[in-house]
Amino acid sequence: MSWIELIGALISAWAVWLTAKRKPWCWPIGLLSVVIYTWIFADAKLYSDALLQVAFGVLIVYGWVRWLQNLDDDGLVQVAPLPTAQASAHLLIGAAGALALGFAMHRWTDAALPWLDAALTAYSLVAQWWQARRHIAAWWLWIVVDVIYVGEYVYKSLLITSVLYAGFIVLAVIGLRSWKQAVARPIPISELSPPAKL
Repeated sequence: MSWIELIGALISAWAVWLTAKRKPWCWPIGLLSVVIYTWIFADAKLYSDALLQVAFGVLIVYGWVRWLQNLDDDGLVQVAPLPTAQASAHLLIGAAGALALGFAMHRWTDAALPWLDAALTAYSLVAQWWQARRHIAAWWLWIVVDVIYVGEYVYKSLLITSVLYAGFIVLAVIGLRSWKQAVARPIPISELSPPAKL
């Protein structure tokens, strides 16, 4: 199992690095990592995480299409603002999803960490949704979620995956800085509208 986990970790890290650099190739690479991690998490009885990978697969296809529709001239995705009201609504939906999934996993499965796993799953979906929609806030949420994931995977003896998620924290910080710089980038003179003729 550990060699499969290692392959999944490397592919996942590659996908996140491409995301941090705003490159659309992050999506097909991410889809491959999702397939591998669905099996890994199901085998570890982290069922919410396994379901999360399936949901990620759907969001990856959505994100890939969305990004391809919003590329700069340099082929990198454009960053979009996230209104506070939308962010608050999404976080509340995440909380409701965490409670519902946690209850289901606690009641009807032998999940190892039903409540924690469900909460991480719900908020990972929120972060993935934000990423697909090109919001910088996704990186902040990924940092919080990934810190907690590191502890969960150490507890479940998925050491390669815990190292991967520690690396994800570093990549999320890189992504946060990169996306902030993209927003702060001055508009080249060639992109400015010509002055109106009198």
